[in-house]
Amino acid sequence: MPSVSISISPLEWELSLFGLGDTLFEQLALSWGGVILLAFLSNWVAKRVILRGLRVVAKKTRSQWDDVMVERRVFERLSHLAPALVVYLSAPALFRAEVDATAVDYLRRVANVWMILAGARTLHALLDALVIIGLERESTKTKPVRSYAQVVQLIVWVSSGILSVAVLMEKSPTALLTGLGAMTAVLLLVFRDTILGFIASLRIEANEMLRVGDWVEMPKYGADGDVTEIGLHTVKIQNWDKTITTIPTHAFMSDSFKNWRGMTESGGRRIKRSLKLDMTTVRFLDAADIERLSAIQSLRSYLETRAAEVEVWNQERGVDESTPVNGRKLTNLGTFRAYVESYLRQLGPIREDMTFLVRQLAPTPEGIPLELYCFSGEQRWAQYEGIMGDIFDHLLSVLAEFDLKAFQVPSGSDFRSGLSR
Repeated sequence: MPSVSISISPLEWELSLFGLGDTLFEQLALSWGGVILLAFLSNWVAKRVILRGLRVVAKKTRSQWDDVMVERRVFERLSHLAPALVVYLSAPALFRAEVDATAVDYLRRVANVWMILAGARTLHALLDALVIIGLERESTKTKPVRSYAQVVQLIVWVSSGILSVAVLMEKSPTALLTGLGAMTAVLLLVFRDTILGFIASLRIEANEMLRVGDWVEMPKYGADGDVTEIGLHTVKIQNWDKTITTIPTHAFMSDSFKNWRGMTESGGRRIKRSLKLDMTTVRFLDAADIERLSAIQSLRSYLETRAAEVEVWNQERGVDESTPVNGRKLTNLGTFRAYVESYLRQLGPIREDMTFLVRQLAPTPEGIPLELYCFSGEQRWAQYEGIMGDIFDHLLSVLAEFDLKAFQVPSGSDFRSGLSR
């Protein structure tokens, strides 16, 4: 008589003691119920016991990287692997292999997809944590590490999606990638901004065109402030009015912008402002004027040298000085220009090792512009504006000493006072 072997799963043996599992429907229901119960218990243990223990350990350590891992929920997302692993390993024991081989195979495929997606979410959170850790270091603080992390995250999710579909369909990932060749045009259209942003990020990094913390001015987008974040798709700029402007990363390759980093690294900030003088107040200086202005200490040496030079020049050429037009004469405007230069050189914040000009520009209907072109050693906005304000306050106050007047467009009060005379 031939021997017959009967395979009984551990779950079937236990259920037979209680009179359960007599029908196929009851067996399937109890098997699926056991899968759900085991998955729930494993998830509860992973989160309530293991995850809490890791959080306690992270708080007690001095290093900051583990705190960042907890904050970005890396360990929490990693705990989702536990129920998927339990389901994968317990599937053969919960289902009768002879009858439910298809269910076991499908359940294991679902568990594999579950683990793939859980691993992708964990890698996504891990990359976010690494970005935060990298931004705290001086060597990588100015690098666009976030854009690189976003590219890697995109690759992770695309790869996990392809693997998940391949596992569910029991196909090779290579076969799926071959089928995607016909969809290349569609993918390029869908990921156009991503591709442009990635290429722009590489060029920006290679040419050091932009860094986090740079003062950037981009009028086309209304941006004028500090760069706070360089991402794969966008660059965030905090304007001086505390608003945030978001600009596409690839726009920094196609549009013009001004980066003030050179000013910051130079150690100086440019002062370029004009003082417009009334042309009718410009005149020659006589001996009394020279004697009076010689009382100004910063001008004494200049007037002595220039007056002697002019006198020698006129004597050598036999100039008739009875007429002011003949020969060379000192003017109040030229003397005032020399005074401004001497005054600026005495100020501590002005950088003499950088471009230093006090120049007279072409006359305009608003008068003669006397432009100051120099650099302040103070770069902070409030202090810089204070220095520039103090300079022009002083210059406006001393104009009368040189018999000069600042040009000002006549207002209504000027016309009324003129008519009342």
